[in-house]
Amino acid sequence: MTQKVAVLGTGKIGEALLSGMIRAGWAPVDLMVTARRSERAEELRTRYGVTPVTNPEAAKTADTLILTVKPQDMGTLLDELAPHVPVDRLVISGAAGIPTSYFEQRFAPGTPVVRVMTNTPALVDEAMSVISAGSHATRDHLEHAEEIFGAVGKTLRVPESQQDACTALSGSGPAYFFYLVEAMTDAGILLGLPRDKAHDLIVQAAIGAAVMLRDSGEHPVKLRENVTSPAGTTINAIRELENHGVRAALIAALEAARDRSRELASGNG
Repeated sequence: MTQKVAVLGTGKIGEALLSGMIRAGWAPVDLMVTARRSERAEELRTRYGVTPVTNPEAAKTADTLILTVKPQDMGTLLDELAPHVPVDRLVISGAAGIPTSYFEQRFAPGTPVVRVMTNTPALVDEAMSVISAGSHATRDHLEHAEEIFGAVGKTLRVPESQQDACTALSGSGPAYFFYLVEAMTDAGILLGLPRDKAHDLIVQAAIGAAVMLRDSGEHPVKLRENVTSPAGTTINAIRELENHGVRAALIAALEAARDRSRELASGNG
């Protein structure tokens, strides 16, 4: 792994990516970081042994640039980078809603761009990173992006036309589960359990259910039916979920997230 990689705008996700790459075998000497605050850059140098640089320095010297700033800050970053990015640099964007064409229009013609939507479980090496090629990105570029983001979880290639749906489903997905756990914890308290015990019960149920979904090969309907006895407790709970339109609400919520991703892409931020 001799290619030099720069993470620009290194927040929590960028730091998780750095940490995962080092554990996966990247040498810190081959990793560069930029940060808005100099104290943050020095903190990363101390913690990981990586090299803090300016954005133009990263553009001039790194083989791969990973842009992890917020979507609303991307235009300013690209204005700073564009004069310094050679056409052979691989640019990887982690910004929600921004298409690869946005970057291709601002960099030299032919610059390869890969779009990646990851999520916060990157912080515990359980991310799902969805990867799409821009018009100049090759199979080698995609494989390099997969190698990088594979350090913090799983990767999946999709056509860029599916990125907004993946953002709604996977990028925002952990928040839906946190919301559900929050609601179930409140229900446990209502039923008479202390908060800490309700939390532990629900978290372990979530972990166990996720492992079963991942490893059993069974359809989720089958797994649910295995828990649902005739005239039992579970079917009564499921009936209430259906009566309150939980399934329809989830579908509507994901459509709303997809639509917001499209708005970001169109510049209506």
